[in-house]
Amino acid sequence: MSDAPLDGSRFDGLRFDGSSFDYDVIVIGAGYGGFDAAKHAADHGLRVAIVESRDMGGTCVNRGCVPSKALLAASGRVRELADAEHLAGFGIHAAPVRFERQKIADHANQLVATIRSNLTKTLERAGATILRGQGRLAGLQQVTVRESGSGIERTISARDVILATGSEPFVPRGIETDGRTVFTSDEAVNLEWLPRWLAIIGSGYIGLEFADVYTALGCEVTMIEALDRVMPTFDPDIAKLAARKLIDGRDIDARAGLLARKVTPGCPVKIELADMATKELVETLEVDAVLVATGRVPSSAELNLAAVGVETERGFVPVDERMRVLVGGEPVPHLWAVGDVTGKMMLAHTAAAQGTVAVDNILGHSRQIDYRSIPAATFTHPEISSVGLSEADAKVLAEQEGFELGLVRSYFKANSKALAELEGEGLMKLLFNKASGEVLGAHIFGLHAADLIQEIANAVARRQSVVQLATEVHTHPTLSEVVEVAYKQAAMAVAG
Repeated sequence: MSDAPLDGSRFDGLRFDGSSFDYDVIVIGAGYGGFDAAKHAADHGLRVAIVESRDMGGTCVNRGCVPSKALLAASGRVRELADAEHLAGFGIHAAPVRFERQKIADHANQLVATIRSNLTKTLERAGATILRGQGRLAGLQQVTVRESGSGIERTISARDVILATGSEPFVPRGIETDGRTVFTSDEAVNLEWLPRWLAIIGSGYIGLEFADVYTALGCEVTMIEALDRVMPTFDPDIAKLAARKLIDGRDIDARAGLLARKVTPGCPVKIELADMATKELVETLEVDAVLVATGRVPSSAELNLAAVGVETERGFVPVDERMRVLVGGEPVPHLWAVGDVTGKMMLAHTAAAQGTVAVDNILGHSRQIDYRSIPAATFTHPEISSVGLSEADAKVLAEQEGFELGLVRSYFKANSKALAELEGEGLMKLLFNKASGEVLGAHIFGLHAADLIQEIANAVARRQSVVQLATEVHTHPTLSEVVEVAYKQAAMAVAG
């Protein structure tokens, strides 16, 4: 695809022909992608409006990352204090643990309110105009806003429009939700009650994190996975080790290869489980509640994309690496999309990065986004993280480009800080090009894995070699030495 802007001739019939615009940039959606785009644009002197029909901060702040991490922080403390065997290793004997569910929920709610307020004030200080209502395209460079409350509609114009409407939980066919006994992560973060027996459908990062919360607070969990292994989206070696700690070592019954073909709310909730291969009924479970953690789908249906001829791909808005919206492989003039609605990497920090990339391109600074260097983390206890290529993808790349793939493992049980914490269960896998030494990816399970992955992410972003990285000095004793050991092993493999 040419880097030069198109002349837009195919869109001439749709182009807004006014001599001036109400704003330089209109952003539809105020999640992290929309927030970062609006702030970045305003900080660079552009006249910005951001349209939001729900709460400022989008899914991450209100129904995702922020409240779930608050719950994980509180429930993690409960888990630590209740782990008598672990504490005994330090010579500590604690009294029976008591907790107040409502105060844990209040902690999450208060954090959400604080961050939502901070985001709003930040945008206002930057000079952005916040429009409360539902936004949709009315044509090129035009957005219609239906105001919240009054329902009054008005159409405003901007030189550039950024779509940042995010995503929502995916509920498969056959599953009926009531928000109380059958619910998604949107409701789970409210922690309104603690079911004695909870079924979680899905064993991705959302299912794992909530299993961590609920089991720490005394709930029994049955985890149902349709694919042939639990934690199918994780590196197989990491998943095997993590499952021993996060699933087998807890009050969790994990079942793979089973489809929850029908879920009926009530007391109890009824779940029809079918064999994934044959679709034949295997058994019917009766549980107190069900959390549906089967992924997320884009929120694009209300954008009126047809007004500019854009066709979605399974609901996702097609974009290039500059975040320009595409029609037939060509960018639509002055239309951009960022965040979950693009389906690239459905993570808050990815959305934020995409937002700044889009605005930089609007400002005339050509930028592309590097997805390989964006890390991901699951905030269980211990954590799981990854960046770059999977082992399978790295093998394909090695075959395509004709180099030998390098792989080394570094273990937490050999790390002084991990042993001091009595947290020796952990593993880091490092993938690299054995010819050049370039870091291709890493996968970590262990104490503070979500923090450790950033060092490797930086190396991937810079396309650095393990030969150079192996000479960098790490603080002793810290967990970062797990990374240092891997780099040194890899450098030796490159030297041959």
